Amino acid sequence: MNTVKKQKNKANVLRQRYAAIKSSDPELYYLIRCEQKRQSDTLELIPSENIVSKAVLEAMGSVLTNKYSEGYPGARYYGGNECIDKIETLAIERAKKLFDVPYANVQPYSGSPANFAVCLAICNPGDTIMGLHLFDGGHLTHGWKKSVTGKLYNSIPYHVKENGEIDFTSLRNLITKHKPRLIWVGATAYTKAFPFKKIAKIADEVGAYLVADIAHIAGLVISGVHESPSPYAHVITTTTHKTLRGPRGGMIMVTDKGARKDPELANKINAAIIPGSQGGPHNHITAGIAVALKEADTPAFRKYGKKVVKNAQALASELIKRGLSLVGDCTENHLILVKVGKGRGPIVEIALDLAGITVNKNTIPNEPSTPFYPSGIRLGTPSVTTRGMGVTEMKKIGKWIAQIVNLVRDEKLPPGKSAKEKFLKNLKTKLETDTEIKQVRRQVKELCQKFPIRETFI
Repeated sequence: MNTVKKQKNKANVLRQRYAAIKSSDPELYYLIRCEQKRQSDTLELIPSENIVSKAVLEAMGSVLTNKYSEGYPGARYYGGNECIDKIETLAIERAKKLFDVPYANVQPYSGSPANFAVCLAICNPGDTIMGLHLFDGGHLTHGWKKSVTGKLYNSIPYHVKENGEIDFTSLRNLITKHKPRLIWVGATAYTKAFPFKKIAKIADEVGAYLVADIAHIAGLVISGVHESPSPYAHVITTTTHKTLRGPRGGMIMVTDKGARKDPELANKINAAIIPGSQGGPHNHITAGIAVALKEADTPAFRKYGKKVVKNAQALASELIKRGLSLVGDCTENHLILVKVGKGRGPIVEIALDLAGITVNKNTIPNEPSTPFYPSGIRLGTPSVTTRGMGVTEMKKIGKWIAQIVNLVRDEKLPPGKSAKEKFLKNLKTKLETDTEIKQVRRQVKELCQKFPIRETFI
């Protein structure tokens, strides 16, 4: 079947899928198709984004969304949950098997509610918690001052060294001094392998709970290209929509080590989810998680996880080869942090977006600017790997990224918030007509057409 015919067939499938929306809400139908085209024609390099399978999409769009199911399997507040109980139990058992844990809760709406529920289960307001500083790649819910976890608890952040690795000398001193109740290990922008064993040793010395947030690397853990936290952490949290390639949800798991430390820990976490912080679970998402976990329990998925890391390292090498500076000079996972100059992250993000390459501005270690106008960009390879791209394509992408970064190398933000906003708006208008950016955009689209978003992966 030739390419034109394939594209026409795919368009027909999409029209059939959204036929009801097209009939009842043409405006929304257009916007969905608009987003579908954007995803198809651009390179999604934001490391927290991925592409789900048709089976996951079908689960999320199923009649399961119609049912209320407060409580847990066998102990619901509403009747009529016989089928829902079996679906949730299926997801739980699959999670327990894949991550080698005795307990799993699949009801968190996402990663942030999961992390908050863990704090509720383990800590009292005012207790000391520790997590990687936001500017160093940590997550909001690990105790950032603007998050509820930083307002309810005494949050002491730890930091990374200039090379992007956790500063263990400082971390040990902080743990010894403050004796936290809970320590987070995990991040949203950390390019090294998480040192679960090393941090666990220090946490055990002061009797702290160690919670591993593997939202970014869950799929890599399953694939065997990142060490599992299961032997070292007491609790594991994760999202299900990044490298795990599932719907937008979350999970909390208690390890054997956690159950030994507190036999009631699983019950406390259950209570922290409902009635502690959530209402009825999203049953259609639970089903999507079950599907994604089954897809992950295959040789094909493990091969995929290995390829994600291989692609990330190939892309990092190409960026370095072309003169860009990376935090840590490499990556050990799916994620790359590029240093682009003080406050220039938004400039590069806009330019790359216009060229059809989607990344996000991000802080870097010892950030010289602010989180709103940071000095780096964050990119990763889960989505493009899902599309089937490999090392050859990573070299092309690295070349384009370096080309665009170089194109805007002389652009600098002015002082003052309003001046910055006006500058970025005007910059976007100016770059929209740039011939070099248009040329890269055409090349990106041609590459994307060779690797279309597929309907199924397993």
